[in-house]
Amino acid sequence: MTPAQRRAWAVGWLAAASFAGFVISLRWLESRYQLLITDEQLRFERPWAGLLLLAAPLAWLGRVWVQRLSRPRLQFSRAAALRSPKASWRGRLANLPGALRTVALALLVVGLAGPQSIHARDTAEVSGIEIILTLDMSRSMEAADIRPTRFRATKSVVRDFIDRRPNDRIGAVVFGRDAYTLLPLTTDREALRTALRGLQLDQIDGRGTAIGNAVGVSLNRLKRSRAKSKVMILLTDGESNAGNVSPSQAADLASAMDVKIYPILMGVSDTAAVQQSTGIFGRAIFGTANYPVNPELLEEMADKTGGEFFLVSDREALEQSFHQILDALEKTDIEDAGRMYTELFPAFVGPALLFLALEFLVLLWLRRWP
Repeated sequence: MTPAQRRAWAVGWLAAASFAGFVISLRWLESRYQLLITDEQLRFERPWAGLLLLAAPLAWLGRVWVQRLSRPRLQFSRAAALRSPKASWRGRLANLPGALRTVALALLVVGLAGPQSIHARDTAEVSGIEIILTLDMSRSMEAADIRPTRFRATKSVVRDFIDRRPNDRIGAVVFGRDAYTLLPLTTDREALRTALRGLQLDQIDGRGTAIGNAVGVSLNRLKRSRAKSKVMILLTDGESNAGNVSPSQAADLASAMDVKIYPILMGVSDTAAVQQSTGIFGRAIFGTANYPVNPELLEEMADKTGGEFFLVSDREALEQSFHQILDALEKTDIEDAGRMYTELFPAFVGPALLFLALEFLVLLWLRRWP
């Protein structure tokens, strides 16, 4: 194997190990913590530890340099004798242990920096309602029949609603083709505002509307609640066409848990205006798109759980529906755990230990035993 081939394999193994480490850590975060983590929800307890990331590439370069210096050299009188032998799998895998160790070191440094997701603030006894905001983030939310768009109007009204409910514990779930917890129940208004501010439609897969899954994830956030009034506000603009839980089954489970579902259907018809382009003077050019709605399904969910169904066609109706839902509900004393930080280091340390174990096994295989 020529030096150029060795370098190519070394870089290839490093890139493959880095990609594998990223994917494993990301899947760990999604499956273990079930959180949609945005830049504004993620913090590092010891950010200075990030300087140690420089050690990872230095360790890899150091290993390559040492291998180069320690490689045996023989002198030949004829160039024909220098023909490279056919590359073997041992030669191709020679740089894999170094790549695994480098990525493992980088993951350990990230774990040492103390990655945390922000949830909430100081413990307090409050009197209020426990509410889960279940927000549709499918592509149809870009429709502009509710100005400026359904999604931007939802974010604005929800922010105003949060400011008007100082004593309620509020959490948020977002959904498209699948559902994710954006923020568990909390009275920390700043954490809620920060989480909502960073939401964009392209953050999750919006090619479907998994209403049943969204209700299931929301109920999971309420299952330990001791409040007398447990409410789910389901804001959606479409028909359930994705997920592995039917909305009817999810509504039955909500009824069994004494959770009232208040669906709000944004849009009154199957067609809606959508911005398609911008004119020469910056004026928006709109067309129409087909986004099927199913008000009967949402009415059924509200009836099963003792909630109420709302159909809104403008922002004013959206605002009124929020406050009409909650003003008459019975309040209860709730202990709020305040701002909490979930430690995320296992999602990085775990893959690092796995890579170190793989390095050990590869080294055992590469070793030539007498």
